[in-house]
Amino acid sequence: MESILITGAGGGMGQAAVGLFASRGYRVFALDREECPARENVVPLRADVTDAESVAAAADAVRAEAGELSGILHLAGIYLLDSLAEIPPERFGRAFAVNLGGAYLVNRTFLPLLKQGARVIHVTSELAVRDPLPFTGLYGITKTALDKYAYSLRMELQLLGIRVSVLRAGAVDTGMLGESERQLDAFCRGTALYSVSAARFSRIVRSVEARRVPPERIAQKLWRIMRAKDPRFAYSVNRSPWLVLFDMLPMRARFAVIRAILKAPEESRRAAKR
Repeated sequence: MESILITGAGGGMGQAAVGLFASRGYRVFALDREECPARENVVPLRADVTDAESVAAAADAVRAEAGELSGILHLAGIYLLDSLAEIPPERFGRAFAVNLGGAYLVNRTFLPLLKQGARVIHVTSELAVRDPLPFTGLYGITKTALDKYAYSLRMELQLLGIRVSVLRAGAVDTGMLGESERQLDAFCRGTALYSVSAARFSRIVRSVEARRVPPERIAQKLWRIMRAKDPRFAYSVNRSPWLVLFDMLPMRARFAVIRAILKAPEESRRAAKR
C-alpha cells in the first residue's frame, strides 16, 4: 500500500483530499494541529507545521508505521486580510511562518522518507502569479513566495527523482472563505486609515469570491497530479475572470482603477486622522 502525507488535513480541502486518497487505496497520514478522526486507511497526526519538534515527532511516527512516502500534499495555510500599513508585526510574521515556513519545515523533515518518483504538491493561490490587490497583499505575497519556493525546490529535487508541483486554486467553498468574510468585516470596522475604501472593497471581494468550487474538485485535481506520469509544475483551478482581465491592464491603469474605486473622499481621510 502506498502512503501519502496531507497537511492541513482538518480543513475543507484537506478533508476532501484525505477522503479521496483513502478511498482509492492510499494509506493517508492526516496531519493537522487538531487530530483528525481515524478511519480506514487514515492515520491521524497531530502537529503544528511551524513547530520543528512536533513535525519531527510526526515524521518519526510515519517512519515507524510506513517507512516511506509516495508524496506530500501541502494544504496547510492561513488567510489574512489587513492593510500593510496597520498589520501588527506578530500577525505579519505568522503569515510567513505558516504559509511558507510550514511547507519548508515539513519538506525538510520528511524528505528522507520520500521514495524515488515521489511527488510534492503545494496548494498556492491564483494570486501567486498576479500583482497583489490592496488589503489582500500579505496573503498574496506569502503565496507568491510559496510558489517561487516550490519552483526552486522542483529544480533541486528533480535531481533526486522527486517531482514538485503547485496547484493555484481560486475561490474554494471551504471554511477559509468564511474566515475571509470574518476578517473582511473586522478590517472594515477596525481600520483607521481606509474607512470608506474598505467598505467599497468588501463588495469587490465578495463578488470575486462568489464564484466558488467545491473542495472535492481540488481533491480530484490533486489526484490527477499525483497519478500523472510526467506532472507539470503548475496547475490552476477556478481562475477568476475579473482578476484575469484586471491583470491584463497596464500597471498604470491598474493603479488608476483601484484609486478610482477605493480612494476615500478627502473629508473621510481627514476624519480618519483625527
